[in-house]
Amino acid sequence: MPERRPFVRLPTDVYPVNYGLCLKPDLIDFTFEGKLEAVVEVTQATTQIVMNCADIDIITASFAPEGGEEINATGFNYQNEDEKVTLSFPSALQKGSGTLKIDFVGELNDKMKGFYRSKYTTAAGDIRYAAVTQFEATDARRAFPCWDEPAIKATFDIALIVPKDRVALSNMNVIDRKPYPEDENLVEVKFATTPIMSTYLVAFVIGEYDYVESQSSDGVTVRVYTPVGKAEQGKFALEVATKTLPFYKDYFSVPYPLPKIDLIAIADFAAGAMENWGLVTYRETALLIDPKNSCSSSRQWVALVVGHELAHQWFGNLVTMEWWTHLWLNEGFASWIEYLCVDHCFPEYDIWTQFVSADYTRALDLDALEINLPIEVNVGHPSEVDEIFDAISYSKGASVIRMLHNYIGDEDFRKGMNAYLLKFQHKNASTEDLWDCLEQASGKPIAAVMGSWTKQMGFPIIVVDQEQQGDDRILKLSQKKFCASGPHNGEDCPSWMVPISVCTSEDPKCTKLNVLLDRPETTITLSGVASDQWIKINPGTVGFYRIQYSSSMLESLLPGVRDLSLQPVDRLGLQNDLFSLSRAGMISTVEVLKLMEAFVNEPNYTVWSDLSCNLGVLSSLLSHTDFHEEIQEFIRDLFTPIGLELGWDSKPGEGHLDALLRGLVLGKLGKAGHKPTLEEARRRFKEHVEGKQVLPADLRSPVYLTVLKHGDSATLDTMLKLHKQADMQEEKNRIERVLGAISAPDLIQKVLNFALSEEVRPQDTVSVIGGVAGSSKQGRKAAWKFVKDNWEELYNRYQGGFLISRLIKLTVDGFAIDKMAAEVKSFFESHPAPAAERTVQQCCENILLNAAWLKRDADDIHQYLLQRKAPPV
Repeated sequence: MPERRPFVRLPTDVYPVNYGLCLKPDLIDFTFEGKLEAVVEVTQATTQIVMNCADIDIITASFAPEGGEEINATGFNYQNEDEKVTLSFPSALQKGSGTLKIDFVGELNDKMKGFYRSKYTTAAGDIRYAAVTQFEATDARRAFPCWDEPAIKATFDIALIVPKDRVALSNMNVIDRKPYPEDENLVEVKFATTPIMSTYLVAFVIGEYDYVESQSSDGVTVRVYTPVGKAEQGKFALEVATKTLPFYKDYFSVPYPLPKIDLIAIADFAAGAMENWGLVTYRETALLIDPKNSCSSSRQWVALVVGHELAHQWFGNLVTMEWWTHLWLNEGFASWIEYLCVDHCFPEYDIWTQFVSADYTRALDLDALEINLPIEVNVGHPSEVDEIFDAISYSKGASVIRMLHNYIGDEDFRKGMNAYLLKFQHKNASTEDLWDCLEQASGKPIAAVMGSWTKQMGFPIIVVDQEQQGDDRILKLSQKKFCASGPHNGEDCPSWMVPISVCTSEDPKCTKLNVLLDRPETTITLSGVASDQWIKINPGTVGFYRIQYSSSMLESLLPGVRDLSLQPVDRLGLQNDLFSLSRAGMISTVEVLKLMEAFVNEPNYTVWSDLSCNLGVLSSLLSHTDFHEEIQEFIRDLFTPIGLELGWDSKPGEGHLDALLRGLVLGKLGKAGHKPTLEEARRRFKEHVEGKQVLPADLRSPVYLTVLKHGDSATLDTMLKLHKQADMQEEKNRIERVLGAISAPDLIQKVLNFALSEEVRPQDTVSVIGGVAGSSKQGRKAAWKFVKDNWEELYNRYQGGFLISRLIKLTVDGFAIDKMAAEVKSFFESHPAPAAERTVQQCCENILLNAAWLKRDADDIHQYLLQRKAPPV
């Protein structure tokens, strides 16, 4: 690790009370002029004011003490490394209130951070730019000089001077709009004063938009802003938002604190969305839904993201973390409650089962790596903040909060949440403050239990054995740290405070016993459990740990998978645990393949989705062998029965989950080369392209993927034409994600070049390259070479943000040869990417784990795949 730079927070001798800010962006030259008039408080006499400032030129600055003479600053000293500026004054500023005035200019950059430009095309085909903001974590300082730390809260009075034909939005409602005296084509738009808030949540947008509007039942005006002519596509998000605000008001027992909330789709946007108070910004694909062209998974994604960002209006915006160290709490909490909210709005999504596949298992996989961080990370320098926006903060954060909620119970959890929000509203809080409130509400040792999950990396594997004594079942439980390379067998093994629950086959839905495992091992007795009953640890798959059963216990659970008496989420969890034990070398992968074959009657979408993911990992691993075709055959055999049952066309009475399952299964069969699926996909694709019979949105991904995987240059050209014609970003993204499936080397190259072309939005290049790397062995090699060859351009485009980490992970994670780890390591030693440093190390670790797995199990897997096809003797 390179040495961390010493980092000092801003001095506290001067702090802001109110920012009066007027900005005048130039959408042609990509610059802006700004005037700041801040009411500040001087707490001790000083001759200088230190603020954050980046890529801004200060023209003049002065300070006027209340009722006193204005003093002009005599020097501006920029510390660019630290993104600070020091204003020097000829005489000391005395204790008390005063006004700081700064005139400055800045640039509307193209880096998707700070005050930046976002490119869009009008209906007439003209290219134009909107001016938009993204300030989290530390980029408000690119728009105006400020005290850019979450704990330094103030109120904001914002005015924007903009072309009169443009929409101008900010956190608050417009209170005045008048012609600008110096130019008749401009207007000055003034917004109401904000509540006291952090700089990273300030936002403004200037551009061309339509909107749909509604009132929530508690009287908040909700608008969804869409590109011009697409207002219709904002209706779904509007419906979700108007249902969600009252849900949170009720859940937290605290009303939404602003008069309005706007949700707006931004063309060029690095993240999924950003929770700016009262003006939430989104990627188009996280907000817009077209009844005809949007698939079910897009609707679900929009519902989750809207639920996530609106939760932040309370948890994050009203009460804000004291420093970025507590970011995990902000994000983990919102990533948990978004599911609670979607479950409330759309119970038919069975969203909590999907949580386990989407967040919980992902977090376990990442958290098992040696190169890692705890959820709660001490953050210093701004460059370190970008590093912690990862699956540990979001998905592990959400998973331990789900475990905590389950441990406390909903009623006490809500009581504690309400106390927390009331106590700290308009202020800042730390993780410990929340634990205190929850501890008081529940009477349980929350801080002690949670500390073990947030302050140390990793999680335990719980090893279970049992014996029967009469009518009693005696369970022996022990814990040790689980590592991706196998269990931790050192001295100082960390341990956790693990809430453990148990159910039996008598009532798989109902917990028979709860214990808190607060030591390395324990024995518990379940009374009245007959010898023919099975026992399942962690029903609901809520506890954040993996389980290793004794082989007899595992044997007894398999019938529960076949006859579906185990809950779907527990069938999923069992399979996922075994899969990761096989990767860690604790059991043979053949055991997992045998378990997978027990899922032949499985009806549940999410269970199939998780199985499919793991088979994808295995298929990718075995692409390094000469029996890759045998695993394709295994996949075809496993998915054919469910594929036949579902068919191609939706049946009356089917719902959201059936649509998701059909897409998943057909895509899996098509990709694995199932002949009838491939033929049907080609037939339907041809009709779709000729305009005879448009494919339903839910079938597009699987069909596109299938025809490309087994397609030629004509297929690729057709897909690129569909991409160009697509009016909807969702359709463009859908195509971008599957282009990598093409298999001829020259066509793979064509797709990679396309990724960096003008046709693909900058934030989406990553998924095109990732799609190539994830599709085949050739694709992986080509994508890695492409990233190396185009590193300057890619790094320049994404430098600080988390997109660079995602790009690296998608490109190299699938390699399985030791020497590739060395190659990746040495490339990034000579091409450093500080924000992605840990990602690079984790990728190298994954490559070595893959290589070890292959060496260990390849022969056994090959034998098993051959003998399952051999005719019985």
